[in-house]
Amino acid sequence: MFILMSYLLYVALFGVAVVFFLWLRDARIFYRTALPGYRKAAYRGVLYGALAVLGIAVTGLSSFELLGLGMILAALYLQGREQREKIWESEGTFDRVLGKAPLRKGALKKEV
Repeated sequence: MFILMSYLLYVALFGVAVVFFLWLRDARIFYRTALPGYRKAAYRGVLYGALAVLGIAVTGLSSFELLGLGMILAALYLQGREQREKIWESEGTFDRVLGKAPLRKGALKKEV
């Protein structure tokens, strides 16, 4: 059975990829800095990722494509509202996008 996919499904897939990218970026920054704002953002990123996956399911499996896109946009909006500490001073855009935060003392505990 061949099902024609709407272009909105591709938009939804891109939105879900962005939600997961931002979640993993927050988790990486928390791992490197151990700041509580990024810890909270990384934990809540799991919930926002679940909301985005639910949105892609609604978009792809039902006729309510706009409802699914709305769920994904809500996940993106809520993820951006998290309060985080300022960690960058003079880093470039590429470093900020990848979450290359400066290491804080005691953030990475290496076992011997």
